[in-house]
Amino acid sequence: MKNQIYIHIPFCAAKCNYCAFNSRVAFTAEREEYADMLIAEITNFEQKKISVATIYFGGGTPTILSLNQLKKIFDAVQKKFHVEGDAEITIETNPGTVDENFLRGLREIGFNRLSIGVQSFDDATLKILGRIHDSKAAIETVTAAKKFFDNISVDLMYALPNQTLDDVKADVEQAARLDVQHISIYGLEVEPNTKFFELAAQKKLELPDENLCGDMYEYITRTLPTLGYNRYEVSNFAKAGFESRHNTGYWTSAKYFGFGAGAHSYDGNFRKSNVADFNEYIKKIRAGSDVSQIEEVVTERAAMEEFCFLGLRMTRGIDAKNFFDRFGKNFFEVYGKVIEKNLRLGLLEVDGDRIFLTERGMELSNVVSAEFILNSSDLST
Repeated sequence: MKNQIYIHIPFCAAKCNYCAFNSRVAFTAEREEYADMLIAEITNFEQKKISVATIYFGGGTPTILSLNQLKKIFDAVQKKFHVEGDAEITIETNPGTVDENFLRGLREIGFNRLSIGVQSFDDATLKILGRIHDSKAAIETVTAAKKFFDNISVDLMYALPNQTLDDVKADVEQAARLDVQHISIYGLEVEPNTKFFELAAQKKLELPDENLCGDMYEYITRTLPTLGYNRYEVSNFAKAGFESRHNTGYWTSAKYFGFGAGAHSYDGNFRKSNVADFNEYIKKIRAGSDVSQIEEVVTERAAMEEFCFLGLRMTRGIDAKNFFDRFGKNFFEVYGKVIEKNLRLGLLEVDGDRIFLTERGMELSNVVSAEFILNSSDLST
């Protein structure tokens, strides 16, 4: 199974009103210090020349760093790991943080996939979200990026304050007109420690009702495939051959190594997380201390459950043969009752060794996935 690297850059030009990610607005000196400490963490990684198939710079907004800083970090990865020749190397960016020269520089460094956080093409919506760009800047960023990248993903959000179904339709149509290779969709979740959470508590956040959110979801999931974007995961659509290899790795239990404040790692047996606090991360790296800690010992039971949870996120679903190869157990014996129940409810389908969600099942994916939590009697088979 292919190995992956994730690098977290916890900086943004501004904190968006909905964002609960580990990110902050930082001064130039802090960015320089963080880049140096990140390079030190990568350089001091205990294993050598592991082969990696994907690298993902996420955040935050990684393109807040300078091209020189990004190049130094990327060079450190190349020195420590064997980066496969056809590796997918993604960096996230936001409109308003890059221009044509910067995009050219990213390509020259070695990035070959760009993920652009557009969220919406409606100026009023962008303002409510607290984004630093407008729709014109979003279109200009995507258009400029196409001069240097032939693998571009755009993020869109729905179920947003004051958003209408027509707004969602306009966003989807505009993204398709830009002819990007990949579109991710995310329904708004109001999370603690965000401006939206505060507004919601004060009853000052006007959100679409459940029925309207359902209409938005249905429109997006039915329309994008007609525009050439095949659904391959609950929230992700791509033109043929442009599915995110990095994210697919997560959903198929690939091993990944995380670097940076709050980054996570998984080696098949242990799930680890780095300290998330910026100052603590810097302090520990400077002291030569380990910034990671074991978050979870992954038992066979947990691994089996996760295999199912993640597999069901993808439209191709779970492969019973892969389940047997990994765990030595017959999937249909372990999960027979769950499969039978959800087949009867029209939430699952079975095609040979593949078990996957129906369209209705996709809408209720969290409910169906919960059915795959095991108890002791399930493992006696």
